[in-house]
Amino acid sequence: MKLVSAKEMLDDAVKGHYAVGHFNLNNMESIRAFLLAAQETKSPIILGLSGGTAKYMGGYRTITDMVQGFINFLDITVPVALHVDHGKYSEVLDAIENGFSSVMFDGSAYPIAVNIEKTKEVVRLAHAKGISVEAEVGGIGGEEDGHIARGECADPNQCKMIADLGVDFLAAGIGNIHGKYPSDWEGLHFDLLADIKSRVGDLPLVLHGGSLIPADQIREAIRHGIAKINVNTECQIAFTEATRKYFEENKDRESKGFTPRAVLAYGLEATKEMCIKKMELFGSIGKA
Repeated sequence: MKLVSAKEMLDDAVKGHYAVGHFNLNNMESIRAFLLAAQETKSPIILGLSGGTAKYMGGYRTITDMVQGFINFLDITVPVALHVDHGKYSEVLDAIENGFSSVMFDGSAYPIAVNIEKTKEVVRLAHAKGISVEAEVGGIGGEEDGHIARGECADPNQCKMIADLGVDFLAAGIGNIHGKYPSDWEGLHFDLLADIKSRVGDLPLVLHGGSLIPADQIREAIRHGIAKINVNTECQIAFTEATRKYFEENKDRESKGFTPRAVLAYGLEATKEMCIKKMELFGSIGKA
């Protein structure tokens, strides 16, 4: 099966009142883990990639070929979108030319007029190739590729402006942040989410920083129109903890336990299990 645009799977999620998980790639093991999780649960999935990870893994074309290769090798039959996460304008253009099936242009740091201008151009270029487009209003706090920022609450009027450009789904800051949430976090602002939803209609909305948000808030966000939820931190933690346990139990000293495949296999399985856990929470299992 070939990579697909994320538009249809998210439109279906809006109609079905569930969310599709966006899981960030970090290495080859994460590709395999997420694809296996999606196939096992018959869930659609979005594989996300930050600019930093694109550099680490050899660029957008390398990753496109690697993901498509695994889809073919593992005989994956569920819908899989390969998506740029928080892409700069140049990164989005690079991904469009190198096989990605979905892109996010993050123009939230620009004045709204510039965000509109650049988003409009991304929509034009991406849609010409059948590639879905995510845009953002209101910066998401926390750390992303080494940059730390405070979260912002999106302006509903600006959300409407960006939605009217023909984007396929929209990320809007509602108090969510990347990474671990501080102990004094106030939670998601559902009144703001409801206001945004009332202005953008059936357009799928995106919740970034979906790791470590309490399950009841995730379910409430989905009820308010969130159709795509980004997860990265919890999968990274699962991978690291499983790998640490491997060494603590001295498994690297058993037979061929020192080989990289053996070392990383435990992290891969833990990542897969975390992915399935999130799919269960999001309600996407069996929706492929």
